[in-house]
Amino acid sequence: MKPALKEKKRYIVFRVHAEEPVPFDALHEAVEQSLLEFLGEERFARAKPKLIRNLTSQGTGFLQTSPAHVDAVKVGLALIHQIGDTRVIFQTLKVSGTIASGKKALPPARKAAR
Repeated sequence: MKPALKEKKRYIVFRVHAEEPVPFDALHEAVEQSLLEFLGEERFARAKPKLIRNLTSQGTGFLQTSPAHVDAVKVGLALIHQIGDTRVIFQTLKVSGTIASGKKALPPARKAAR
């Protein structure tokens, strides 16, 4: 497929502030449920949100979506206040067109204490 015909993507880089670590499966379910409730089935299908597993760690994550729905997806994330029994706050760090530029918004990795 020619690059001009491919659908564009945006990556929302976010941080989850929580009292205790949130497992990926619980995070994925909460994000999907919140976006589905806020956007509805039709807009959810058009937004094509996808939480990227291998880039979700240490309270930060990447959510892929279509450019036209970035603002609506950010609002849907902000509506999540609890995952399981853990209270959470979602903070959007950056919206980028590539994963590489999105990684620049992440805080530097901490070195293990000796």
